[in-house]
Amino acid sequence: MKKAQSDTLGFVPQKDIVYNKLLPYADRLDEESNEILSKIKANLGRAVQLREIWPGVLFWTRKLSTYMRLYGRKFSKEDHVLFIKLLYELVTIPRLEISMMQGLARLLINLLKKRELLSREDLELPWRPLYELHDRILFSKTEHLGLNWFPNSVENVLKTLVKSCRPYFSQSATQEMLDEWRPLLCPFDVTMQRAISYFELFLPTTLPPELHHKGFKLWFDEMISLWVSVQNLPSWEVHLVNLFARLANDNIGYIDWYPYIPKIFTRILRSLNLPVGTSQMMVPRYLTNAYDISHVVLWVSSLLGGPSKQAQAQLTGLFNSITSFFHPSNHGRWLMKLMKLLQRLPASVVRRLHRERYRKPTWLTPIPDSHKLTEDDITAFVESMMQPVLLAMFSKTGSLDAAQALQNLALMRPELVIPPVLEKTYPALETLTEPHQLTATLSCMIGVARSLVSGGQRFPEGPTHMLPLLMRALPGVDPNDFSKCMITFQFIATFVTLVPLVDCSSALHERTDLTEVEREMCSASAEFEDFVLQFMDRCFALIDSSTLEQTREETETEKMTHLESLVELGLSSTFSTILTQCSLDIFKVALEKVFNFATTNIFETRVAGRMVADMCRAAAKCHPAESLKMFVPHCCNAINQIAVNEEVLNEEELDKELLWNLQLLSEVSRVDGDKVLPYRSDLVQILQLTLHLKCKQGYILACNLLHHILRSTALIYPTEYCSVPGGFHQPISDYLPIKDWGRPGDLWNLDIRWHVPSVEETSFAFYLLDLILQPELQRLQRFAQGEQDMSRDDVLQSLTIVQHCLLGAGCLMPPLKGDPEIILQSVESTTFNSVFWHLISDYILEHSEDDTKSLFSIIKIVSDLLHFKGSHKHEFDSRWKSFNLVKKSMENRVSIPLFHNALCVRSRAQSVLFTALGTYNFCCRDLIPHVLEFLNPDNSSVTQQQFKGALYCLLGNHSGVCLANLHDWECIALTWPAIVRSGLSSAMSLEKPSIVRLFDDLADKIHRQYETIGIDFSIPAECCAVANQLMVTGNPPPTEPVPTDDEIAEGVKKQKLKNTEPWKFEHIAIGFLSLLLRDDHQLPPAAVMFFVKSLNHDSLYVRKVAISAVAGIMKQIKRPHKKIPVSEVKEPSDIIAGDRADNKWLQYNSCSLPRTQQDWDHCVFVEKTHWGYYCWPRKLMMYAPVEEQPKENMTRDEMTEREQIIFDHFSDPVFINQFIEFLSLEDRKGKDKFSPRRFCLFKGLFRNFGDVFLSGLQPHMERLVADSHESKQRCVAEIISGLIRGCKHWSYTKVDSLWQLLCPLLRTALSNITIETYADWGTCIATACESRDPRKLHWLFEMLMESPVNGEGGSFVDACRLYVLQGGLAQQEWRVPELLHRLLQYLEPKLTQVYKNVRERIGSVLTYIFMIDVNLPYTQPTTSPRISDFTERILLQLKPLTEGDEEIQNHVIEENEVGEQDERTQAIKLLKTVLKWLIASAGRSFSTAVSEQLRLLPLLFKIAPVENDDSYDELKRDAKTCLSLMSQGLLYPEQIPMVLSTLQEIAGSSSWHARYTVLTYLQIMVFYNLFTFMSDPKAVNDVRALVIRLLEDEQLEVREMAATTLSGFLQCNFLSMDGPMQAHFEALCKTRLPKKRKRELGSIVDTIPSADLVRRHAGVLGLSACILSSPYDVPTWMPQLLMDLSAHLNDTQPIEMTVKKTLSNFRRTHHDNWQQHKQQFTDDQLLVLTDLLVSPCYYA
Repeated sequence: MKKAQSDTLGFVPQKDIVYNKLLPYADRLDEESNEILSKIKANLGRAVQLREIWPGVLFWTRKLSTYMRLYGRKFSKEDHVLFIKLLYELVTIPRLEISMMQGLARLLINLLKKRELLSREDLELPWRPLYELHDRILFSKTEHLGLNWFPNSVENVLKTLVKSCRPYFSQSATQEMLDEWRPLLCPFDVTMQRAISYFELFLPTTLPPELHHKGFKLWFDEMISLWVSVQNLPSWEVHLVNLFARLANDNIGYIDWYPYIPKIFTRILRSLNLPVGTSQMMVPRYLTNAYDISHVVLWVSSLLGGPSKQAQAQLTGLFNSITSFFHPSNHGRWLMKLMKLLQRLPASVVRRLHRERYRKPTWLTPIPDSHKLTEDDITAFVESMMQPVLLAMFSKTGSLDAAQALQNLALMRPELVIPPVLEKTYPALETLTEPHQLTATLSCMIGVARSLVSGGQRFPEGPTHMLPLLMRALPGVDPNDFSKCMITFQFIATFVTLVPLVDCSSALHERTDLTEVEREMCSASAEFEDFVLQFMDRCFALIDSSTLEQTREETETEKMTHLESLVELGLSSTFSTILTQCSLDIFKVALEKVFNFATTNIFETRVAGRMVADMCRAAAKCHPAESLKMFVPHCCNAINQIAVNEEVLNEEELDKELLWNLQLLSEVSRVDGDKVLPYRSDLVQILQLTLHLKCKQGYILACNLLHHILRSTALIYPTEYCSVPGGFHQPISDYLPIKDWGRPGDLWNLDIRWHVPSVEETSFAFYLLDLILQPELQRLQRFAQGEQDMSRDDVLQSLTIVQHCLLGAGCLMPPLKGDPEIILQSVESTTFNSVFWHLISDYILEHSEDDTKSLFSIIKIVSDLLHFKGSHKHEFDSRWKSFNLVKKSMENRVSIPLFHNALCVRSRAQSVLFTALGTYNFCCRDLIPHVLEFLNPDNSSVTQQQFKGALYCLLGNHSGVCLANLHDWECIALTWPAIVRSGLSSAMSLEKPSIVRLFDDLADKIHRQYETIGIDFSIPAECCAVANQLMVTGNPPPTEPVPTDDEIAEGVKKQKLKNTEPWKFEHIAIGFLSLLLRDDHQLPPAAVMFFVKSLNHDSLYVRKVAISAVAGIMKQIKRPHKKIPVSEVKEPSDIIAGDRADNKWLQYNSCSLPRTQQDWDHCVFVEKTHWGYYCWPRKLMMYAPVEEQPKENMTRDEMTEREQIIFDHFSDPVFINQFIEFLSLEDRKGKDKFSPRRFCLFKGLFRNFGDVFLSGLQPHMERLVADSHESKQRCVAEIISGLIRGCKHWSYTKVDSLWQLLCPLLRTALSNITIETYADWGTCIATACESRDPRKLHWLFEMLMESPVNGEGGSFVDACRLYVLQGGLAQQEWRVPELLHRLLQYLEPKLTQVYKNVRERIGSVLTYIFMIDVNLPYTQPTTSPRISDFTERILLQLKPLTEGDEEIQNHVIEENEVGEQDERTQAIKLLKTVLKWLIASAGRSFSTAVSEQLRLLPLLFKIAPVENDDSYDELKRDAKTCLSLMSQGLLYPEQIPMVLSTLQEIAGSSSWHARYTVLTYLQIMVFYNLFTFMSDPKAVNDVRALVIRLLEDEQLEVREMAATTLSGFLQCNFLSMDGPMQAHFEALCKTRLPKKRKRELGSIVDTIPSADLVRRHAGVLGLSACILSSPYDVPTWMPQLLMDLSAHLNDTQPIEMTVKKTLSNFRRTHHDNWQQHKQQFTDDQLLVLTDLLVSPCYYA
């Protein structure tokens, strides 16, 4: 096969589409594809060498992607590689327009998709161009200034592109990438996120094993140790997990994950964010940065298998611990994640199995045998998942996820999966009261259907369940319950598709070689006929109950409702599946039955009629000859008999019987053409009778009949659909159908039979067209020329007939204006077309404008003419009209009907227009002038309606093209000015809201969709070299057109100078103009002038746009500053991050600050904060000395024209006054924030012009700072931050004088700070310090550090000053240790501050001070402040609280009492601040200082209250929050013993509150570190001992909490219910109680519980915990424990209470499935139980 094909093609195709060779004309495809391919190669190569990206390259790359859609990768390997290389070069052209880049990228992704086709030897791609592309777009420096506009989809396209190219990166790529991105790894900086996401995206993981030392081994240890040591889930951790998942999946068996497995599973469990314990606080960051389930699943499925079974053990543990969350009674936001996990994991394992056992080996590394999944592995995996899946079947989110999971699990182990599902299905089919249960179980059965029916060695008895299931499902066809009905249809259809319905019972006597199961199947198959007939009865009942008379009032619509149409679909498809699959004998019985039903009743044609006709059609399709023999003569007779009567034909309301027979006939005729031919004379006679009926319903049915007859004679289509090639009609002795149950189809001999129209059929079709279409066209033509009158209805009728002819015989029509191949014998196609066009234009312009129905019909015909080709044209080329043909056929035609009055017509016509535009690429250019004509203000004849129509055309439909926004300068140059000018049009009345809304939408859409359009269409040389290889034809010389965008801007500006339009259009104009800013082409001076003037426009909107535009212009005209590499950087030998000797010079040091001009010039300033923290970049760049930089203060003559415009305006005091006046107005009260755009404007101003404008602005700044009004303060904050960032390149003297001016201003500002403005000042300072060398800003830092908390101006000002300082220092991260130490020293004595707001702020500042003290791998201890030293000092001060054993009460009143306070009070105040710090750092730091926090833990336990007292006590609330956050923390294995010993110590405390809280802490901590705990047996024993000890606590509340904790641990399988534990509890229960003494009346009751009672209660509690730990099933030990418990029902309180509670809970949770649970008990036990559960003591 392959050989023969490569001979005809001349090459071996990479991979063509297998299904193509099944087509009836397969033999002609090779020549055809070769012809197209050679055209594509020639033209694509030529276009690239002519350097014509648009439209040439674009057009031919689109052709290539169409070619791939039709033929697959049908080209040789050499061509494949060349195509890829060419496209790779094209995609990475630096200045390529984004939308083209996306188009080319999508094609490239498609070419690279099948990676097995090209190995690394065939293809190598460089990674750097992709990285540069990625960086340029996703981290664009100019996008925020409005100089670039990117579409939203661009990110995904780029990511997919990198994914596709990744396998082909060179072997040295890994090292190069590490060198490039390692310097960015500074965990305090945003660059960390960027670097890690680059690693995730780019690092290649598919290198062969011999190259692993050049691949992942270079980075694996470094990255995994980083991941293991990070505790607080920063946003970049997700990317690391995705990287590891991919690595694990690509290299199964080559990496030892063993040491990391508990850590992996603990983190996965944490990432599910399940609720544990009662008072749990969620850390918001855990929700936003949770792992992506699909990667988690990939990772887990790659860890399974291999010699150590650890991963499976942990996975079983994971599912055991979360099983109860799947129970349908539980619900929460975490549920979706759990269901996703459940659904994806089996699918992933099945994929892995396929890869190991069935996939053809490719160049990708195979999995070594030692690590392949064994049979035991699979069984263990399936068993671990069964319990959660069975619970999830009935989940509130629907049963779909569970059904998919079951389907994949059943593929692996049917014998484990199907029986439990069947157990749930049979009872569900029996009950009538629980429909949800039925739909859930049926949808799961559908999932496992194939595994059930095919049986196989693993589950041979499967098929025997099939018939009982089918028979029992029949009652589900129920007219009263819609969802049940649909799922039943689906269920029956699924099973019937898998099984041929043939009665094989005779085989029992004829054949002797059958197995037991096969004999059973044969005898059961006798029931098939019965099943089919019963099913039909059910359907007839369903139809009877849904006739129109029954379901509708007179008034309602006659159309089918949505539900009915779904039922109709379900019914007809299920019925046709059944008939297709059944034997001829069964079919004949069924046909007889359906014929009788259809012909003895008369149905209305809307609802019931459609369903019956569908059933008849299904019958006719299966066996046309037998069916037509019954139906056609019957229907024809009936119609003829009724229509003998002449009047009938003119009645408006036709006879029901006539309609019904007509409908039946039209559906039955949808069969093979050659089967219809024998009845042609009858059918033609009927058509002639009925096509001109007066009644619309009637002639539409007749038209359907015509359409179906034409279709069945003229089209190519397959003729048989049953599941086994060759059908089932051989004698039983040769062929036993039961062998085919559930057999997959075989692609290589599908043996499809096609219907190809014979000559006879084609001639019949033409005969029909002559007979019917010809006269209609002639009538319409005469009507259009005014020679003949027709009523509206007649016109509609004619048009309907024409349209149905088109639909039926469309494939016989020649392509539009192409070369006619088959010419309609009498109607030449061109006349057909022209008749039409004239008809439309004249009809619309002269006649009834509001006849919408005919217009719809016309529009539909136009649309069919443009797009409909039957369904397949023989010659593919006719689909791809070349450019000019289309242009001609479209030029002066479609643009006429678009602006019409009736609104719906307008919208339909427009949508046709847009699909046309989508199909014919270039006609847009010809249309736009026509459309714009309607917007032209000089054109007075335009009506409002047409005006609106034109606007709608520009707006486009919601998904398609937006005409106003095409990627073509010429179009934009026409359109945008026209939109703005239309404001002067006579039809433009702004009173009409619909028009105003249209303008808004249009402007909005242009803003949303506008993407920067390429100007620079040059193609680099490498690209041409590749194109040259690809090309076969000659090599014409290159030409290079570059269109300009000046014309547009000019057009809009001339426009502006007239300035007479309404304001709305000014808004639109300035908005459009601002979209034209670009980073590669400066705006013309006139536009600069316009924007600068607009800064002081009256309208706020115009000012806003102007501000961002001028900021963009500043960026455009910025003069580049030269950079040189830094010479002296010593690189440490191995990786050491953090503070080292070689990066010390970067840090702030007050002894060596640049305080003179000379120091300033010699100081090496490194602006970016992250350089040097992790390692140095290959080349560290700094700015060259002042002499080599652009001149600082230019005179006006030295400036460019654009600079002069700006200079003149900003030097003009009047302009500045007005400008500042506008800036300091408030926009929306209380909603305004610091505006980054204004900041960019000022930054640009001072960067480009030095301090020229400072003198002009100084008085304004001084005035604004003194005014405490928020908008004034905001304005000055924006100016100051712009100044500080803009003075980056000023000389020392200028900078120095600037600070002399700024420091007093800032001091004033900070003393005037208010609640409204503190955030703005914080942003101001943070923005000013961002990416600046701290030594450059030493004036600022020294000023801020003066004395932040000095009490002047009250506590609020203190808090604000700290906030502002924190903003500045946080931006500097690790480079200011000295300042951090000074600040800490300054703050420590002030930690006992009384005011709450200052406390909270100090807590937050402390977090930032200690942020740098991280516990990460390869990191030096920091020189910044460390937590451990700080904790030591604090604990000393807290001594008064730690020494005593009593609880800590908050007795400090919020006032500053004069005089010394005692130590305890001071300590409590200190503790409050420390709590604020602990809370703040929980969410922000990277690693938790566990050992330090543990020393504070006992204090927290002493405060934390148990009962929720309502008294608002800040101390208690904070302590509670702290405990909750700390208990959720991630622990390292070596920290666990420390935590446990602390908890054990506290559990011995005298305060029962503390002991109680230990338990709640323990619950959360263990669950959130489950697998880390479980991998340490000693820890498990300690926890167990601790809980059992607290079970015997003297305080009742503590005992009960201990029981709850124990039951939780048992439930998540952390502890197991073993013999010793059970014995221990039973022994405790037997503790004897002392006898009650008789007491004298009036004596005090003895309240202290004796130790014996406590022990006995502990035993009972232990048993009760065990019982409550399995709420949804009954393990083997449970009955005995229940018996033990019942013995204590009459003990003293509190034991009696516990027993009652336990029993009622047991009853509540086991009530649902009591029937199953009952079986676990013996009869005696059941007696006792029934007695207990409804015992009289309930009512005592």
